[in-house]
Amino acid sequence: MNTLTITRPDDWHLHLRDGEQLRAVLPYTAKQFARAIVMPNLRPPVVTVDMALAYRDRILAALPEDRKSGFEPLMTLYLTDNTPPSEIVRAKESGAIHGVKLYPAGATTNSDAGVTDLAKCYATLEIMEKMDMPLLVHGEVTDPGIDVFDREKVFIDRILAPLVQRFPGLRIVFEHVTTRDAVQFVRQAPHQIAATITAHHLLLNRNAIFQGGIRPHHYCLPVLKREVHRQALLEAATGGESKFFLGTDSAPHSQAAKESSCGCAGMFTAHAAIELYATAFEQADALDKLEAFASFHGADFYRLPRNRDTIALNKENWIVPQQYEFAAENLIPLYANTVLSWRMA
Repeated sequence: MNTLTITRPDDWHLHLRDGEQLRAVLPYTAKQFARAIVMPNLRPPVVTVDMALAYRDRILAALPEDRKSGFEPLMTLYLTDNTPPSEIVRAKESGAIHGVKLYPAGATTNSDAGVTDLAKCYATLEIMEKMDMPLLVHGEVTDPGIDVFDREKVFIDRILAPLVQRFPGLRIVFEHVTTRDAVQFVRQAPHQIAATITAHHLLLNRNAIFQGGIRPHHYCLPVLKREVHRQALLEAATGGESKFFLGTDSAPHSQAAKESSCGCAGMFTAHAAIELYATAFEQADALDKLEAFASFHGADFYRLPRNRDTIALNKENWIVPQQYEFAAENLIPLYANTVLSWRMA
């Protein structure tokens, strides 16, 4: 196979930052994807409808001219202990907000304003269930007594399973799942529970963090896991199951922020997102399953129309640049200075 043509995909989990950083990274996503669920963990976080709509305007203004009418940002709200139910009603009525993001306080980058006790959000979650507003979950506990590699599994037992029981009609996306436990939970859960999977969790296991020394550009949250978990993710992504779909979790940080005494969590993958997924699917001998995973399952879950245009990937070796420009700083991409064998036409 020298050319692979698929329906234009969507990215159902994306970090775009703001200002000059937004303008630096947005073109990579807009080139490949028709839509993207945009994460709200800015500083300050996007906690109101007015803030989300203003952020959407900034994203649209930053689009390259050739994608002004070809890319749609799908906005989200940042859930806090104090998010009023009335804001969910306004969000639904806006037509531009497609989910509410649950960050356990302290779980990842810019999550310090997140939820400290989910019980404080029950009234808001009831309205979300009633209004059919999806909850997008960063699924890790922050208890310092829990091993970092076990935080997703413990979150399922302590938080997610009881949440699904309490709100049986609430649509939930278990974001960037990283473990066999998460895959099994989603498979066994009711139909309104789905999950996104990143390219980097399909391609790398936790050994990648330590090859030749500490590799800060392979540090993300949730952290990379054992090979047995990577294999479970790959099986889920390539198995044709509609509950699993593409979400890059592309999270740009400057080189200085990554290579510091307390480096930021996140990998930048938007530069070659669909090529990275194609690489993983080819390794699993499942390129025929890429289109459904990348272009159909997410749109169906979010109850949005599937895209009608297509993109083409050519079988072509190219070297990922060592770095990209990032608001007067350097941005190191995943697989920097490495050969990839698929390239978007």
